[in-house]
Amino acid sequence: MPALTAADTLRILVATDSHVGFAERDPIRGNDSWHAFHEIMCLARERDVDMVLLAGDLFHENKPSRKAMYQVMRSLRMNCLGEKPVQMEVLGDVSESFFGTFNHVNYEDPDINVSIPVFSIHGNHDDPSGEGHLAALDILQVSGLVNYYGRTPESDNIHVKPVLLQKGNTKLALYGLSNVRDERLFRTFRDGKIKFYQPGVQKEDWFNLIAVHQNHHAYTETGYLPENFLPEFIDLVIWGHEHECLIDPKYNPEMNFHVIQPGSSVATSLMPGEAVPKHVAVLSITGRDFAVEPIRLKSIRPFVMKEIVLSEDKRAKIIARKDNHRAELTRHLMDMVNDLIEQANQEWKDAHDEEMLEEPTEPPLPLIRLRVEYSAPDGGSFDCENPQRFSNRFVGKVANVNDVVQFYRKKAGASRKAQNGADLPEESVLAQLSIDSVKVEKLVQEFLEAQSLTILPQNSFGDAVTQFVDKDDKHAMELFVADSLENQVKHLLNIEGVDEEQLMVAVDAHRAQLEELYAKGHLKRSKRAKLKPKPDTWDSDLDGRWSDEPGALIRSEGEGEENEDEEDDGRGSVAPPARRGRGKAAAATSRKPAAPAKKKAAPAKGGRGRGKKNVVEEEESDGEEEDVVMVDSDPEESQSQLFVKPAAPTRAARKPPAKKAASPVKRGAGRPPPKQTQSRLPFSSQPASQQTQANGRGKGSKMHEISDDEISDDEDAFEPVAEKATKRGTRSRR
Repeated sequence: MPALTAADTLRILVATDSHVGFAERDPIRGNDSWHAFHEIMCLARERDVDMVLLAGDLFHENKPSRKAMYQVMRSLRMNCLGEKPVQMEVLGDVSESFFGTFNHVNYEDPDINVSIPVFSIHGNHDDPSGEGHLAALDILQVSGLVNYYGRTPESDNIHVKPVLLQKGNTKLALYGLSNVRDERLFRTFRDGKIKFYQPGVQKEDWFNLIAVHQNHHAYTETGYLPENFLPEFIDLVIWGHEHECLIDPKYNPEMNFHVIQPGSSVATSLMPGEAVPKHVAVLSITGRDFAVEPIRLKSIRPFVMKEIVLSEDKRAKIIARKDNHRAELTRHLMDMVNDLIEQANQEWKDAHDEEMLEEPTEPPLPLIRLRVEYSAPDGGSFDCENPQRFSNRFVGKVANVNDVVQFYRKKAGASRKAQNGADLPEESVLAQLSIDSVKVEKLVQEFLEAQSLTILPQNSFGDAVTQFVDKDDKHAMELFVADSLENQVKHLLNIEGVDEEQLMVAVDAHRAQLEELYAKGHLKRSKRAKLKPKPDTWDSDLDGRWSDEPGALIRSEGEGEENEDEEDDGRGSVAPPARRGRGKAAAATSRKPAAPAKKKAAPAKGGRGRGKKNVVEEEESDGEEEDVVMVDSDPEESQSQLFVKPAAPTRAARKPPAKKAASPVKRGAGRPPPKQTQSRLPFSSQPASQQTQANGRGKGSKMHEISDDEISDDEDAFEPVAEKATKRGTRSRR
């Protein structure tokens, strides 16, 4: 290989966990997240990098607000579009890495001028969801602003194929592994159902870079991604999801690769890991060598945290021996908070020395957290003020005016009781599980460990709560409870010879079995909620999202089939004769003459049907025969979309129903039932092909799955990683 020069150096700006949209309703901190993201994009343009790599959680929610989406698209368009040519060349076929209509990198699109391409995987906050399994990144990709890669359509069968890029003589194999639930990904690696692909030629010349978004530390036995699970041919790992900034590359001697953990660009919780200064990095790759240039972000709100133990503080010990010492103890803690505010302001000024010389500016309101352990010392006690009232004393001085202080006490005593009699965790546990740091699933686990569930599996319960809170899945809890009860009933019905006394033992044993299967990753999460078709009269702006309505959920298979029939009828197809007259669809599409009614017919239920026409009845005078005429409520709409004119012989062969009336009719008590006829409206027939097409609508199409084919059309472009690791090429870090 010829000697490499600066023209062969590939420069990448690396960042992760921007969480745009975090606390956007907060009057003080609402703009922090997108200010930090905009600074990152401006740094990419100022440093003239070749590309930007984001390792997940670009958005704080998988359904970002219009404001969050606007700010991201604005920053990307301002900094990443332009006339500067992209000096990277794409090798091979990338259609399997970029799904959809635009299955290529954005800077090769002739209709878009991209100067700095952005490559991103999704995290656990902005993961795909809902109908179509789309993520917010799909919107950015279809708009030509982001290259969204590293998808995992099947979490139990994952194929990781790289995007091959080349600049001069430097070749980069860019891998991406978007977020998968940690326990399931652990099982997938353990079972060998994940396969990494390498370029088929010149393997030793490629620099292999991968971006992942998983737990880096072993919070639970299988709730993380061990570094030794990754393949040995990897040269550098960009690790997302962990918010603590560890920007300097850390070498793993066992796997012979380096790991960079950029951390988040905005503090989403008041924890020690978030108090570390925030950085991004410019990664320079030349051949198989790389160098890292850390860059501190300057738009970040300063955050200082301190933890004290009052029983070890000299002044606090003296205060504890006094009577009515709440005011004095409060003043002591206020002095500590004021010192932290001064420290935060000074750190911000030190980081902005150059800007302060040109144009002096006031530092933003800092984030302050004082954690106080107030266990009573020997011969005294601490009378602490209400934390909310204490925090409100610093309005106008800090950004988090509601949670400046956090009191907790280490106490190993009897379990506490809630008002309803349920056991609660100890106060020390609750103190560690503060609302700004703990995951919902872990919080539920701690509360359930203090008591016991009889029927519902405990770990699955925590996962359902997480889906309800974090993913805004309104039906997660309802589906979980329904599935759990259904499984228990099926299990009990299959058991023979069980007495009533042993019934609870069988229920508890089955629950424990489900918990064990879920812990090992063999029990899949509950299926996603199926929704009924949205009515034509539903206005999302006024009535809210249709998916949030309790009545939108399909709770049984029969209900789902009925709504499929209704949807087909409303779109111009006629259901089979056996199903005609069923439910609301019959009231909208049936054209049979009504039989004479002996009693007053019941009025139709529900008003206007879902996506169907009103039935209008006309009553004539008592001395005339009554005809029931079905009239379209929208005369401008094509009638052929509602009805299909059947063949004449088939119509003559049908017999009218014996007991159903087409509409409510008022008659005198002693009057014989009049003869009823139904006027025949001229409707155009619909071709069979259109009817077949209409019946096919509304059915969910199978999601595109990654095939096992090679990335390139050339059969030698890629090959799976061999079982035994081959000898790696040499690489060094400058």
